[in-house]
Parts: sequence; structure tokens; C-alpha cells
Amino acid sequence: MKKPSNKQIAQILYEIADILDMKDVKFKPRAYRRAAREVEEYPKKIASIKTIKELEEIPGVGERIAEKMHEISETSTCEYYEQLKKSIPVDITTLNRIEGIGPKTIKRLYDELGIKTLKDLEKAAKGGKIRNLEGFREKTEENILKGIKSLKKHADRIRIDEALYYTESVIDQMKKHPDTIEIEIAGSIRRKQETIGDADILIASRNPTSSIDYFTSLEDISRVLAKGSKKATVEFENGFQADLRVIDKESWGAALLYFTGDKVHNIKIRKIAIIKGYKLNEYGLFKKNGKRLSGKTEKEVYDCLGMETPPPEIRRDCGEIEASLKGTLPTLVDIKDIKGDLQVHTTFSDGIHSPKEIIDGAYTLGHSYIAITDHNTEGLEVAGGIDTKDIPLYIKKIKRLKSKCKVLVSLEVNIAKDGSITVPDKYLKQLDYVLIAIHSHFRMSMTDMTKRILKAFDNPHVHAFAHPLGRLLLRREPYDIDFDTIAKKAREKNILLEINAHPERLDLDGEYVQRARRYGCMFCIGTDAHSIKNLSNIKYGVYMARRGWLTKKEIINTYSFSELKKYLLNK
Repeated sequence: MKKPSNKQIAQILYEIADILDMKDVKFKPRAYRRAAREVEEYPKKIASIKTIKELEEIPGVGERIAEKMHEISETSTCEYYEQLKKSIPVDITTLNRIEGIGPKTIKRLYDELGIKTLKDLEKAAKGGKIRNLEGFREKTEENILKGIKSLKKHADRIRIDEALYYTESVIDQMKKHPDTIEIEIAGSIRRKQETIGDADILIASRNPTSSIDYFTSLEDISRVLAKGSKKATVEFENGFQADLRVIDKESWGAALLYFTGDKVHNIKIRKIAIIKGYKLNEYGLFKKNGKRLSGKTEKEVYDCLGMETPPPEIRRDCGEIEASLKGTLPTLVDIKDIKGDLQVHTTFSDGIHSPKEIIDGAYTLGHSYIAITDHNTEGLEVAGGIDTKDIPLYIKKIKRLKSKCKVLVSLEVNIAKDGSITVPDKYLKQLDYVLIAIHSHFRMSMTDMTKRILKAFDNPHVHAFAHPLGRLLLRREPYDIDFDTIAKKAREKNILLEINAHPERLDLDGEYVQRARRYGCMFCIGTDAHSIKNLSNIKYGVYMARRGWLTKKEIINTYSFSELKKYLLNK
């Protein structure tokens, strides 16, 4: 039997935590969720660990959870999990993906209306049955139906981090095969789009049949959907699909260009070729008489068309064609330009590692500074946040820590419904960096939500606005705001707009970054890390920055610590 992946083991632990929450069990759910996060991020395959004692060495994993993990590794399930599922037989994984519905709500809907599945939930909401429950309203049903609609809309897509998890594993394994000459991910993954439908992988091979056979036999593959002499389609454990296409070496660049896309970019490039009297396709750039002009590299093709080569991230008909023809493409920010992370959380709020562990982890990653931005509890239901009265002590504790990595003592502070900041100014001015965010009342009208944010920007101690759209990818749509008005005021007040690098958010995304950039806004990147492993998500923020055409001078994470401190003081 095929051993479960870390993601599959973590998913069972998450479900155990959710069911325990539904049963109102204390403490255990948090322990299982911490273990699940550690398993998700563990560099070694959990199922390959042979003893329970070794599993206990994983942070957050005690003896009882280690026993269950060992059982899951051997059988893909465990008796405890199966018993819990029988006690509350609901599709908790799917229902949990509906915005505004958590384990406790799922339990009530099951107990009082017998709702077990998404279909049951939709039927009850459409039938007006949920509004009759104590604490629920007609508006609750409307929001549930909106959540179901959003979930269905994105049913065939996954986040880019999940897509890379599978495709990068394939690439790494295929690179080791002796017949592989060159291999590359193309399509929306190469363009670093936030969500992905399927994967395109191109390979140049000495022996196409051998490469196809090897690809379709990889351990990661759950099912082979199609297999030919130069193309195969496979499915991974979560239903995500990937195509492997064998490309002739002389056509490599043209094929990579073609399969990277996007569609509109390719159409415009082909039109340019036609105007010049050429023909461009996935096999190369040709004269009318069929003579090949180029095709071995992308640069070769773009050069023949009189264009600079646009970075893949901006190949989405957002001005890159015109800029590449004029030779005015910007030098986009690169991951090597990033010197620090400007949103992380620790055990002072809802993180799973201590401030010292996070700071040292950031230094190991190569950062020279980090902003500890734990949550303030005012207006936010979060375990272990900082009470307002304890902020001075919090500041002292962080400043006492010794590390080669510099630290900005900061907080992620809530914007109240009326636009006020939930921490008094006398505390805000003691912080090195003040990050504000919306964590409640997401469904206000565009006018009211915009006014709320604009009022918060008037506070002179505010440095940055975190996850400005408030979305959760594939789960929650952005709240309704006049983004251009907000971007203009951010520029006027010199407030940084965050590019939240958490793969669940990627907020701002490339489109909104580019819009804000036109107003002269400045940006910061924060991983919203709740663990050491999360710190490596900084790359996703860089992807969004690149999709938004940002250069390093427009992102303060590229500043030295002294430059950053000066910028924040002069805000």
C-alpha cells in the first residue's frame, strides 16, 4: 500500500482537531492543530519515520499524537479518527471551507437540522431553514449561499503553493533521470498566478519513451489519465492534474514561450510576428518560405521580433508587450533583494514558536531584520494575543532578546468598525512599526468600508496596512472597497501597502499592486508567518511584487535596517 504524504497525515490531524472542537473538548484541538502544522512543514516524509519515539522528536508532537501518526503512516487512517467520524458523520473538510462556518457551527447545523454535506447545507439555506435557529438570521443564509457559490467557483483550482509542492517534486525527480536534457514548469505556475487549474511541464529528452514511462511511474502520481509517445497526463492525490510534453531541443524556447502564455500575450506576440512577415508557433519562428529563424531559446525568439524578453510573471497583457517593444521593461525585484520580513507572529499571540526561535529562524534564512507583529486582542478573538495593558511589558520582553537578526518591535492592530485603531496612541508611539488590519465586519458596504479604512489612515502612528483586500484564496472573496481611493490616500499619508505572502492570502496580488504602483505607493512584504517554516513563504510575496511590476526601490524590505528605521521614523 502506498504510504500517505505529509499533507494527507496533516489533514487527518486537522479533522481530528475540528471534530474535537465540535464536541467542545478543551485543549486537545489546539495540540492537534499544532502537530498538523508541524507535519505539513516537516522536511522529511513522516511515513518513512519508523518509530514512535522518532515522531515524538517533532516539535508539538507528544506520545499520544505520535502513536496516531504512526498508525496513519502504516494504514492511511487510525482507529481514533474513524471513531470520531462515526460519532459526528459530517463532511467537515468541505463544510469548513465555507466562509464563516467553523466546527461549532457545523455541529449545531448537524444536531438541529441533520446537515452532513455541502448539498444538505445548500438545500437548508435555500429553503430558509437556517434562519429559524437561535442566533441565525436571513443574512446568515445569504452569506452561506455566497460562500457555497465561491467554493464551487474555485472547485477545480488549487493555490500556487500546493501546485508547486507537486510539480517541483516531479521536476526534482525528472532532473535525476539520465535521459533528461532540460525540464521546466510552464503555464500559470511559471507566471506565478495565485491559483492554478493544472500544470504544464516541458521536457527535452534523449529518449522520450523512457522519460514518459519514468514520469508516469513516479511515487507522487495517483493515476495516469493519458499516455502517448510524447505526452502524458497524470493526476496527483488531491485530483490536481499535470501534463508532461516532450519538446525537440531546437524548439525548446518557442515551446516554453507558447506554453507559458498567457493566451492574450501569445496572441499579441503572434500578431507582431505576422506584421514582420513571420509565422510563430510552439515549434519556432519561421519565414514565409518555412525557413526557421529562431526557437532554441525564448530570448532568441523575442530578439527576432525586436523585443526585450518580458519576465514570465508579467506576461498577462498588462503593458509588457508595449514596454518590451520600447525597451523600457523594469528590472523587477528579486528574492535576493529581500533583507527582512515585516509580519510574523509568535507564541505571544497565535504563533507556534517563541520570539527567539522565530528571530533565529529568520537569521538562518538570511534575513538581517524582522518585525515581530503579534496580535493585539482588542476586537480580535485569537488565542494568546497581547492585552493592551500588557503592551509595555511585551515591548520590554522583545527588546531583551539577543540575536544577530535585528528586530522591529511591532503589533498587528485592528481597525474597528468605525475606523478607529483599537490600541491607544500612547502605546502605538512606543512601537517601532505599526501594522493595521481588518479582522472583522467584512461585509460592510463599499462606502462604509472605504470610509473605515480612510479614517484609520489618519492615525499618525500607522506605518502599514496589512492584507488590504481581506481575501482568503478559494474561500473568501475580497471585501468591497474603492481601492483606488484607498491607494491614493496611502500615498498621501505615506502608508505602506502590504503584500501578504501567506499562500492562503497573497494579498495584494499582482493586479492590485500594479494599480497602487501607478499612484506612487510604497510596499512592504510580510509572510504572516506563524511558524519558522512559514518564513520561507517570503518568495510568494516576491512573486506577487514581480507580477505587479515592482522594482526593489519600491519595497522597503529591500532597505538596510538603518535605512528602514530612518524611513519609519520619517513617516
